[in-house]
Amino acid sequence: AIILVHEWWGLNDQIKSVAAELAKEGYFGLAIDLYEGQVTDQPDQARALMQKVDAAAATDTVASWIDWVRRREGVNGKIGTVGWCFGGGWSLNASIAAPVDATVVYYGRVNQPVEKLKKLKGPVLGHFASRDQWINQEMVGGFETAMAEAGKSVTSHWYEADHAFANPTSAIYDEADAKLAWDRTLAFFKANL
Repeated sequence: AIILVHEWWGLNDQIKSVAAELAKEGYFGLAIDLYEGQVTDQPDQARALMQKVDAAAATDTVASWIDWVRRREGVNGKIGTVGWCFGGGWSLNASIAAPVDATVVYYGRVNQPVEKLKKLKGPVLGHFASRDQWINQEMVGGFETAMAEAGKSVTSHWYEADHAFANPTSAIYDEADAKLAWDRTLAFFKANL
């Protein structure tokens, strides 16, 4: 099973379509909602929704869904998480709160202390963009160092692209890099799930 966490826009049709793609690959895909049904396509509203998220409540939500899917009939017990932007950070947070077998972060906030990263069970795959002003080389470098200190496995891929390069509804969508990142994601899940 793979838990999907949405971008700062909320649980929109684009994320639901990725869950459907994962289902075609043979996974039980569950797209969870950390905005309680709210969705927007306006950056100011997205920022406000993101800032309104209560970290403790969101942590309980992701951990509860992981626990639920772990007990679901037809799931082999192996679970992964994947998220984009806001959801990329929450993919990592979910895997810390309820350790899973594989974690994928698409340009999400990864600056976590070593003690939290020690809770991870499986490896982490990160997709990052060279022109990203938020999730930059400094943050990712610190994350890689902290993962090494925690004794955990991380593989980071950098793309000559902008933040949100993998979202086909974005004006900065990079089809070639998005496909490469997706192929790497599928291979990672196949190897670990």
